[in-house]
Amino acid sequence: MSDLLKAGGLLRRGPLLLTALLLCALPFYLDAFWLRIGLFSMAAAIGAVGLGLLSGTAGQLSLGHAFFLAVGAYGYVWLAGEPGPGLPSALAAVLAVLLAGAAGGLFSPVAARVKGIYLGVATLALVFLGHHVLLTADSVTGGFNGRSVPPLVLGGFTFAESDPELTVLGVPFGAEERLWYLGLALFAVTWFTARGLLRGRPGRALVALRDSETAASVMGVHVAKYRSAAFVVSSMYAGLAGVLLALSFRRVVPDYFSLALSVDYLAMIVIGGLGSVAGATAGAVFVTALPLLMTRYADQLPLVATPGSGDGSIGPTEAARYLYGAVIVVILLFAPDGLHGLARRTRARLGRRPPATEPPGTGPTPGTTPATTARAKEHTP
Repeated sequence: MSDLLKAGGLLRRGPLLLTALLLCALPFYLDAFWLRIGLFSMAAAIGAVGLGLLSGTAGQLSLGHAFFLAVGAYGYVWLAGEPGPGLPSALAAVLAVLLAGAAGGLFSPVAARVKGIYLGVATLALVFLGHHVLLTADSVTGGFNGRSVPPLVLGGFTFAESDPELTVLGVPFGAEERLWYLGLALFAVTWFTARGLLRGRPGRALVALRDSETAASVMGVHVAKYRSAAFVVSSMYAGLAGVLLALSFRRVVPDYFSLALSVDYLAMIVIGGLGSVAGATAGAVFVTALPLLMTRYADQLPLVATPGSGDGSIGPTEAARYLYGAVIVVILLFAPDGLHGLARRTRARLGRRPPATEPPGTGPTPGTTPATTARAKEHTP
């Protein structure tokens, strides 16, 4: 029996293990462009999972996600760089995530008392305030031109280009290949911790809070406490995403952390499916990869101008926004639970076998008892 249980567990985890092996093997076959898309997608997925916990599970609208991404990115740059304390980069990364959580904690009293569109407007102020600080605090942020990002060093291993060059199985491992495995590790931690939160008591409390505050409070859920905790956890996920984005970009500038970035993250969780870790991941990959792919293949797409052409046509970034804006409308009309819900319903339909049909003339004749009808047992004389 134990062997059968182990075999069943392996079968259930088989797709996950195969996916992990495939992701680990990709740096040996893909060039830098595709690895950068993967890195940006993993960073976006980490931030989208955090926003999904806040907006999809707890039902709290936030338009300030870009602010906490900026806190994580610039916090790491300042803590690990010069000017700054010059801390070890691994310690600076951890402290940057905690700094983003502390920023969320400072704002959590507002999140505990305000909800809905009012919280969205309140968090919107964070984006404009943060962008102003990034532009004016030159000694910390570098102003309009931003700052270069110190490489992450962990256990003597540098996640950047090195001299001499590292070669694994005949494949040179540069910055993208090294950061790929760091991104995978961080995303795996995000995936399992978020799923643990959703499946545990905190997740059930947040769902109850989203459905009805009155019913949640009657069941013993501390409304203000769980609202504040959801905001802090979401801010920490955003800070971690900001650190990975900074390492991937290698330079941070204030204009990247604008309101458009917050809107992009809302689009990710709506397209993927609210309250789902897998859905937030799928939406993050779609929204992140689409403009990069359209930029690369702009000369082969109709009605899309190549970057820098200046002919007045729609650029690839704008075209990508129009496209996933249309996808949001379609999702809201025909699949309100997003890509994750659509995939779940598709699996259910495929797994449901149609009932067996009997050939003509094989059914029970009138006056006879069907074979499946229970009858009295005959005793042997």
